[in-house]
Amino acid sequence: MGLLGGLSMLLVIWLFWLPQLGSAQLSGSALAAARSLDALLQDYAYQAFGRRPKTGVVYGGSVPSNLTGIKVSALRLRSGSLRSKGVTYNEFEIPVEVIVHPYVKRLVLVYQNLGNLSMKYYPLSGYMYLAPVLGLLAYDATNLSATNLQEWNITASDKPISIRFPDVKSVPGGSTAKCVSIDLKGSVNFSNVLSDNICTTFQQGHFSIVVESIAPSPAPVFPPPPPPAGAPKQAQAPSSEGKKSKKVGIIVGSVVGGLALLVLLAFLIVWVCKYKRKKKMQQMERASEVGEALQMTRVGSTKAPAATVTRTQPTLETEYMP
Repeated sequence: MGLLGGLSMLLVIWLFWLPQLGSAQLSGSALAAARSLDALLQDYAYQAFGRRPKTGVVYGGSVPSNLTGIKVSALRLRSGSLRSKGVTYNEFEIPVEVIVHPYVKRLVLVYQNLGNLSMKYYPLSGYMYLAPVLGLLAYDATNLSATNLQEWNITASDKPISIRFPDVKSVPGGSTAKCVSIDLKGSVNFSNVLSDNICTTFQQGHFSIVVESIAPSPAPVFPPPPPPAGAPKQAQAPSSEGKKSKKVGIIVGSVVGGLALLVLLAFLIVWVCKYKRKKKMQQMERASEVGEALQMTRVGSTKAPAATVTRTQPTLETEYMP
């Protein structure tokens, strides 16, 4: 079991070591700007509550002129009610069994619609937005006048949170739309779009639908004139095909190396099993050579070893004397 457990652990480590497909990372400057915007929108959303806010009612906030195009709102809920009943909040449908961590009695869900400023705060190189970036972040509702609050974690444990995008641009011919999710650490992940322009997630963050940008047709390239006779040859820069083949070679080498490791571990397990079986047979042979210990029996007034089956019964010499 120990070897099998080690084999499983090595397999998991090897799988996580392989390059992950369909993921990216925001640059440091873009992530800093996005997190500053989250803090600013949390403040404007909390200002919409007023003096006596009601639980379960959506309050729309106002943003300054430099953020025109962004929509923000706030919804205060009881954590227990959110977990037992779920809630539909604008484009977000939150199912039951959502876990809030750390636990708070009441929390505020801040909704963001970045509109035409989506690309500004969440630039994705090589992709074009077909829908605005929508954000859903959870905060503590203890102090509704607080600013720069830390986000609370909300995680769906049974069914995922679904986001239905109502206004999605048409997909260019030959392209495929993808869901994109960006967490609070700037990790970008892509997934398939479900029917009715629905994306799913198990945690809070920012979401949209994107498509890969279609690069413009390259200008015609004319071959350079031949160098004059006797001129030294210039070193050629590595082509993109060479870089791609190098990347493919790394991935293939990783896969082959991992398979070789698995085969080696399998041979090791078979050898250990054979060694244990052989050692057990040797122990059984040594035990058979030792034999069974003789039982003790009483003959007259003395004790003597006796076999299990004897041909003649032992007698004392005194019994033959006259």
